[in-house]
This record gives sequence, C-alpha cells and structure tokens, in this order.
Amino acid sequence: MIHSLHRGEFEVSTDPSRLNIGVVHGYLTRSYWAESIPLAVVERSVRNSLPFGAYRGTDQAGFARVITDMATFAYIADVFVLEEFRGRGLGRLLMECIMSHPGLQGLRRWSLLTRDAHGLYRQFGFAPSGSPERYMEISNPAIYKTGNPR
Repeated sequence: MIHSLHRGEFEVSTDPSRLNIGVVHGYLTRSYWAESIPLAVVERSVRNSLPFGAYRGTDQAGFARVITDMATFAYIADVFVLEEFRGRGLGRLLMECIMSHPGLQGLRRWSLLTRDAHGLYRQFGFAPSGSPERYMEISNPAIYKTGNPR
C-alpha cells in the first residue's frame, strides 16, 4: 500500500518506483553520517526498508527511510532535504508522513540519531533516551572509506 501526503507544491510518498536513487546516493555520499557510501549499499538499504521520497512534481526534493518490523520498533534513517528545497517545511512533511503511516501505528519504540535536527524531531515526541545506560551500539563510521566490516 502506497502512503502519501500532499502540501502545497510538495508530496511525500512511499512509492519506491518514484525514487531517484542517484539523488539519494548523491546526497548521502556527502552527508556527515554516510560519507562515501557505495551506490550498491544505498540500493540495498532502500530495498530493505520503508522509503519515503519527497517530491516537487517529478523532482526528488528529499528522502527518509524507516527500518522496521511494523509491529514493535522503527528506526528513522537517512533523512534529508536537498539544499534548494530547505526552509519550506519539507522536513516536517516527511516526518508527518512517516508518523502517520498506517503500518507504523502502535509501535512500542521509535529511534533515530541526529547531530543537528533535534528541534524537528522534538515536534514529533522524540527526546533523549530515558535509559542511556541501556543503549549499546557498534559504530564504524569509516566503513565506507575503509571497507573494513569492524
């Protein structure tokens, strides 16, 4: 089922056939969180998650994806709005579409990481972890540059 929201000249949709993977890869490869990410990794990540494309007409203006089991947990990843479309509420529209998706209702936990968009995510109920002592991770931010799996 395709889920979408329209506002003014913009639309956010989960239709994967509309995605311009070149635009998504182009942004992610220069982002602080996925610098140098290979195209094949972007393609696989999109294929194995719930993608949300933001569009003005047929032009891709932004992107986000949700990694989820659609029952208990969702992780929001790779959220961006292209520079020329910023300041028009498109980040908020992306988040509204994500949070209103019928398959993502009633989840026990949502998660995301951000360096600079705390204000946006607070509007949707996100807050610092109430149990940071429980949160654990393996992080390898240089993996796309080194190819080393750990």
